[in-house]
Amino acid sequence: MSTQVHANLTEEQVRQISDNLGEPEWLLETRLDALAALDDLDMPSVIRTPGRNWTNLHDLDFESFVDPLNAAETKDQVGPDDVEVLPWAEAVDAREDLLEERFGSVVDPQENYLTALSTALFSTGTVVYVPEGVDAEDVTIRTTMNSRSLFNYTLVVSEASASVTILERQGTGETVEGNRYYSGIVEIAAGENSNVQYGSLQNLSEETYNYTLKRGAADTYATIDWIEGNLGSRLTKSAVETDLQGDGSETQIVGAFFGHNDQHFDINSRVWHNAEHTVADLVTRGVLDDSARSVYEGVQNVGSVAWDTNSYQRENTLMLSDESEADASPKLIINNHDTEASHSATVGQVDQQDLFYMTSRGIPPQLAKNMLVEGFFVPVLEEIAVEEFREDLERLIAARLRE
Repeated sequence: MSTQVHANLTEEQVRQISDNLGEPEWLLETRLDALAALDDLDMPSVIRTPGRNWTNLHDLDFESFVDPLNAAETKDQVGPDDVEVLPWAEAVDAREDLLEERFGSVVDPQENYLTALSTALFSTGTVVYVPEGVDAEDVTIRTTMNSRSLFNYTLVVSEASASVTILERQGTGETVEGNRYYSGIVEIAAGENSNVQYGSLQNLSEETYNYTLKRGAADTYATIDWIEGNLGSRLTKSAVETDLQGDGSETQIVGAFFGHNDQHFDINSRVWHNAEHTVADLVTRGVLDDSARSVYEGVQNVGSVAWDTNSYQRENTLMLSDESEADASPKLIINNHDTEASHSATVGQVDQQDLFYMTSRGIPPQLAKNMLVEGFFVPVLEEIAVEEFREDLERLIAARLRE
């Protein structure tokens, strides 16, 4: 492979990161194994259309902006008293048994080049543990990156009949000259009959390359709902995924993105139906202005044992300029005939008749366009049950329209 990010990484650096966090030997070995695997792993898969790779990760100059021993951040991690919200170093001391059982159980540390890189180098993270029967809200994780690179890991474990709502935000703080790199891995293990809502709002600086993989495993009658908003970064490669492992489990993946200038968004939504009576709903809407680009892939994979499956997907992209580009690839993989499923994707520009109608009634053209954009996002915003997250996303969209 052409990318040699590991050329400037050493085993001693990985050992130092692990030692600073007070990690046990088994976790250090997991890190070292991930580092050693870099030679044999490729980048995450990207969508290819005839004659074109929409996202090229191999040519990124990782060596110039991956600086593992100089990570700096400001992080807020808060939650109610009946939920454990632990910084990584504290979780190593207080919950080593939980970490040993759950770490890497949903996302394989060596799944691809970037997950292995993150496993070897992450220096910050959060563990959220929700005991059986606890109903909790207002878990907040806010990360502000103050360094050239930052590798972040989040583990959420909800026991049987528990419920939790988590809001995560990523941004950049102190000015760093040149490009940056942010990596975030999220694993959710949702126990029987539990309910996890996980909202993530990314507003990194436009000098930042961003890779995130969020994946949850849902047990019997469990629900995992994702909300993801992407407005920042120079390039984002994001995947939000749910493995419906238990009978009667459900998931919803709601996504929104708004790109301008030369931003690039590579967005993936995936669900695996691996049990009976499972339900999935994937909803994504995005807007592109200037020379921004986006590519979306949504996959609904229905397994042979997934009787009585219901799975729906829809993605819509609105382009505000002739220079913007978008592509979408919704996919159905069905191996069970007892399935009700649909998928759709659209890419288009502002409706000129709507724009003419509004301007003919005295609304200035730019205001009319802004109103149409805000209205375009409404179907996604209406799917967001968490008021605080919805208001934050509405505010960032409105700010982008005023620029």
